[in-house]
Amino acid sequence: MSYQNWGPQDITAPRKSELPEVPVERGMVLEDVQSGWVGAVTRVEKSGGMHVVALEDRRGKSRTFRLGYGFLLEGLPIRLMPPAPRAQAAPAGSTRTASGSVRVAGQRAQVAKASRIWVEGKHDAELVEKVWGDDLRVEGIVVEPLHGIDDLTAAVAAFRPGPGRRLGVLVDHLVADSKESRIADAVMASPGAAGNVLIVGHPYVDVWQAIRPAVLGIDAWPVIPRGLDWKTGILTAFGWPHETKEDIGLGWQKLLGAVRSYADLEPSLLGRVEEVIDFLTVP
Repeated sequence: MSYQNWGPQDITAPRKSELPEVPVERGMVLEDVQSGWVGAVTRVEKSGGMHVVALEDRRGKSRTFRLGYGFLLEGLPIRLMPPAPRAQAAPAGSTRTASGSVRVAGQRAQVAKASRIWVEGKHDAELVEKVWGDDLRVEGIVVEPLHGIDDLTAAVAAFRPGPGRRLGVLVDHLVADSKESRIADAVMASPGAAGNVLIVGHPYVDVWQAIRPAVLGIDAWPVIPRGLDWKTGILTAFGWPHETKEDIGLGWQKLLGAVRSYADLEPSLLGRVEEVIDFLTVP
């Protein structure tokens, strides 16, 4: 027995060597083991000489916890540490990008190629950038939001796709017999599209739904009745502000903040984005 350890101790606390030490980050979704509280990190501050973290749940309620042991990240126990310094270099073992690709060290971003990835809106573009941005900069591929696909046929014609000027389009809710599928069929039948344009899609009403529910601390995405704006309905179900465009934008930033890598997204989106990147980068 070591007499240095004599006295009152928390026998439930794991040994320091047993758990990974993870610096806290804004948007990280954590669970406090003792209370069962699940929420996204909204702020970290020093109070009374110790670091505390505020976790906001899906209803918009917030609780504050002391950093240290007693947290789960993606279901695994960790020791939550103070934020890493902003100037801290990437760990030597960090050889993968957020998409899971091998990181290309020391290479500058390429000059943008003529080929493009088009997505339906700003949120789609931000999600693709967060997970695949490193890969796309290496390849020189730019992601552009369309703000809807009703005029996709005219937009593709104006783009003038051809060899060396390919176009990949990621569409929401691309399922059989939908409006989106009819638009896609019309585009692919237009002159110059064959071999130069690829339209793929995921089955979700909105790209928000491509985030795995477990990442947000929920069992499943809420079902929104027909006739109600989907994003408004989602924010209402979460108990978050939902009345203005600013509310919707802030709600999306909370959701996006929970995404750290490809593992936080549904396979049905991952496969389609990878398919588009391959189409644009393979000669």
